Amino acid sequence: MDAELEKLVDAGKLTAKGAEQLEKLKPGAYCLHKSWGFGRVTEWNLLLNQIVIDFASKKSHPMQVQYAAENLTPLAPQHFLARKANDLASIKKLAREEPVALARNIIESLDGQTTVAQIGEWLVGDVLTEAEWKRWWESTKKLLKASGAFSVPSKKTDPIRLHGEGLSHTDELIALFNKARQPKEQIAALDQLIKFHQQFKEPEKQLQPIVATIENMAVRNQKMHPELAFELIIARDDLLGCVSQLHTTHIGLTLSKLILEEEKRLMSVLPKLPAAKEKRVLQALPSALGPRWTERALQLMRGSHGRMVAQIPRVLSEAGQHAELRAMLERGIREHSATGEMLAWLCNERQRWSELITPELLSAIFATLEREQHNAPGRASKLHRVLVEDRQLLGDIFKKTDVAIARDAMRRLQLSPLFDELTKRSLLARIVKVYPELEGMITSAQPQEKTAQLIVSWSSLERRKAEYEELVKVKIPENTKEIALARSYGDLSENFEFKAAKQMQSVLMRRKSELEQMLHNARGTSFENVDISRVSIGTIVTLRSVETNKEETYTILGAWDGDPDRHIISYQTAIAQALLGHKAGEVISFSTDDGSAQLTIVSIQPAPLDETPPPPALPTESAVEAAIAE
Repeated sequence: MDAELEKLVDAGKLTAKGAEQLEKLKPGAYCLHKSWGFGRVTEWNLLLNQIVIDFASKKSHPMQVQYAAENLTPLAPQHFLARKANDLASIKKLAREEPVALARNIIESLDGQTTVAQIGEWLVGDVLTEAEWKRWWESTKKLLKASGAFSVPSKKTDPIRLHGEGLSHTDELIALFNKARQPKEQIAALDQLIKFHQQFKEPEKQLQPIVATIENMAVRNQKMHPELAFELIIARDDLLGCVSQLHTTHIGLTLSKLILEEEKRLMSVLPKLPAAKEKRVLQALPSALGPRWTERALQLMRGSHGRMVAQIPRVLSEAGQHAELRAMLERGIREHSATGEMLAWLCNERQRWSELITPELLSAIFATLEREQHNAPGRASKLHRVLVEDRQLLGDIFKKTDVAIARDAMRRLQLSPLFDELTKRSLLARIVKVYPELEGMITSAQPQEKTAQLIVSWSSLERRKAEYEELVKVKIPENTKEIALARSYGDLSENFEFKAAKQMQSVLMRRKSELEQMLHNARGTSFENVDISRVSIGTIVTLRSVETNKEETYTILGAWDGDPDRHIISYQTAIAQALLGHKAGEVISFSTDDGSAQLTIVSIQPAPLDETPPPPALPTESAVEAAIAE
């Protein structure tokens, strides 16, 4: 032990253990401090009980010897940071010529494991530029995997580790799969096995047990988690397709059989799958379901949302079922039964379906938007956004239409409660752009158009009334408080809470305006004393096809009462408009996919009375203001 250190130990200024540590921290030695990082000991000043260290941010920083012994970690000369400080040029050369050796040195310097971010932190700036680092790491990562000496995870945040000699990348992939306990983890590990399948020298020996494990997991998960069974079987098929030596261990465990067994649950299962695997299932429908696959695919489209509504038409078109898809879309438009997702998709894909982009489509859009607003008040749907934001849509709808039809559409739009006044004028202007002669309808709308009333049931009117009450008494006052609270946080330019609250205020006030207009125009009824000598609002109409004798029944109710699944339609729909005023025994012509159909009105019966009591009067403006002020 150094004589001066012995004196400090004898004087009680340094422990024996501390003296041993300081022996490794003589001038010229490198060290690490948990707060100040990498440093180099420049001198000892033991008379003052100090040593002096140069840190990057603290040059010539003195430390008491005992504190230094307890808080500094000596670095061996082969430590990466010490090598970089001593000979930066050789480190740069190593990065160019032997990147694996450099990576090993860094990982060993960090006790055998580190993250990509830590490697980048030690290299970027003095060894590599930011651009050089990205290229260097992509090529080095492949070399590390191929070497077999490193465990390189797929996630950047997981640590890279050194492992025993002789463990190859393929052994690591198998170990990763065997270590996984959850199906999702196994699927992720399986994707890596498929990605690097060419690296396996003995695939039958190495991968056949994995095929058996996959199939067992699929069988166990099918009942409770069918989506996992689908993912596992699709991944199994991919692996079998990549490696010809492999074979299934469960005869009959196929994707087609799985589809057949889970047909009733496909509607809920498919959205849980990744997009590529969802498409694989849809593409397998013909082999699984035979001739009825087209009908099932169309049913899935009608009942689905988002991604699958776009996937199914592609699959149908690829299989040559374009005509069937078109027939379903035409029927959905004609009967106002198409979902908002379907109509939004059709609008976005209208270049391929130009024959369906007609004013009848706009009528279906309005009916669907009214239904959506009734079911989810205040929420702007995808279809609503498409209609408002796609500035070419209305022009495409009316570019080949008679001016009289465009005029009727403008009248309906003017009376619609679906849009605020500013949005409504914007939509009207897009139609006027096609027919400039209709501009006068915007600047001088007829009085009867402004005051036209909607016939609604008392129950639907009560629901809109309740929504209005909650809006002005609960939601708007709560939003006002949120704005005041957010404003108190200061710095409005960077205040996310304030911006979000103000955006919500716009939504709430727009909905308030819409509801006030809707309620002002609404006339409630219970559908009592209805005239059943002819088709009227509040009647149940039974129709019979002249050609097939097949019967259908429709209940015609108020503007907000539509429920196509139960054959309840609003009197504003195209079907209802064609029926109103006609008597039993009359034959009505309807347009169909094959031209036209003749339907006889078999009977006209009164619809059940709406026994909901009339709602109280709409609150006065002063009452609304008082509610908001509270």
